[in-house]
Amino acid sequence: MRVRQRIVRVLLVVLALSWASGLVAQEDGADIEALKKSAPKVYLDCGSCDIDYIKTEITFVNYVRDRKEAQVHILITTMRTGGGGREYTLNFLGQNEFAGVDDVQKYYAGKIDTDDEVRQGLVKVLKIGLMPYVARTPIASRIALNWTPEDKPAEGKDRWNFWVFSLSGSGYFNGESSYNYRSLSLNCSANRVTPELKIGLSASTRYSKSLFSYDSGSIESPSDSSYFNGLIVKSLDDHWSVGGYFEAESSNYENIRVGVEIAPAVEFNLFPYSESTRRQLRFLYKMGFRTVRYREETIFLKTSEKLWNESLSASLELKEKWGTISASLSGSHYFHDFSKYSLNLFGIVSLQLVKGLNLFALGSGSRIHDQLSLIRAGVTLDEVLLQRRQLATTYNYFFSVGLSFTVGSVYTNVVNPRFGSTGGGGMSISIGD
Repeated sequence: MRVRQRIVRVLLVVLALSWASGLVAQEDGADIEALKKSAPKVYLDCGSCDIDYIKTEITFVNYVRDRKEAQVHILITTMRTGGGGREYTLNFLGQNEFAGVDDVQKYYAGKIDTDDEVRQGLVKVLKIGLMPYVARTPIASRIALNWTPEDKPAEGKDRWNFWVFSLSGSGYFNGESSYNYRSLSLNCSANRVTPELKIGLSASTRYSKSLFSYDSGSIESPSDSSYFNGLIVKSLDDHWSVGGYFEAESSNYENIRVGVEIAPAVEFNLFPYSESTRRQLRFLYKMGFRTVRYREETIFLKTSEKLWNESLSASLELKEKWGTISASLSGSHYFHDFSKYSLNLFGIVSLQLVKGLNLFALGSGSRIHDQLSLIRAGVTLDEVLLQRRQLATTYNYFFSVGLSFTVGSVYTNVVNPRFGSTGGGGMSISIGD
């Protein structure tokens, strides 16, 4: 009997302790939830970020879907670095209760860094940038800071002297019973970028062929092109730069056997180059000399010629919390005949008009009067349909516009990857820059 009484007493004590610990856990959980409600409201403005991963790793803030609801607007812009990687500029813009509390952080991703390494690096920088805002809220009492000293040898002299070399090749093949296509390409580049001097060299060659089979025969359509581009730019100050271009090309589409051009250039940026990730207004002037040999006689009865030309372009890029504007206007002409000219306009606009309503527009247009390489003999129907030859035209254009409207809860903290991710996670493949 005494043994049973002791067992009952022990069980009662265990149950009492479990009940008490449960109350403590509930109170602690309620306390954390209350703290999280007071955490900074953050609007993350980054089209190339893994948003789901960031929300999973940084849980001490509240994410909102509308920038006007946020206390902190994080605008992330990127720029290509000399080594082929990316420079991420993280602009922390305080709003509402945090108006005037702004900061800028940088993160550099190498060319060979994996997507996972890049997102981990961004998360570290985001945590650092968020601390001034978190420190102003009650949830700061739950934040712990750690410092991990790293033993690493001092950086030695760069044996490559800032040069970065790249070589790539690819093949593409597809087909069916009545059609097949194959394409081979080779690309290489060498770049050296420092604050004072920028050098870029690149070369590419591409060959492709399509074969169409039908009842009465077949059509074979080959295409080849090769290009070399060289650029050198010297920094003068925070607004002026001088340099030049060197270009060489060969293309059956443009009827060019060999074309070579050299063009000195000068550029003025109305805004300091140090602000280029957020805003630019650049004016670029070039004067070039071009020598070209054509594959076939042109409509101007030329098989080769030497040409002088000039061009002027203006480019505007603004990345602000209300949206993005990117536009360029350029014009060029040949000196031997001023009627041989071209004008080009290109623009992208993405704006948040009012809360939840966004506008997107993309378009370009060109006035074309400088097609000197058009062949005299004309093109075949096959070449027209397969777009294997350049055709005479006086203009081209495209335009796209769209609106989006969103209403509902302002909070976007929850991440649920079932049946696929909806927040930028998962795998993506990007071709080109």
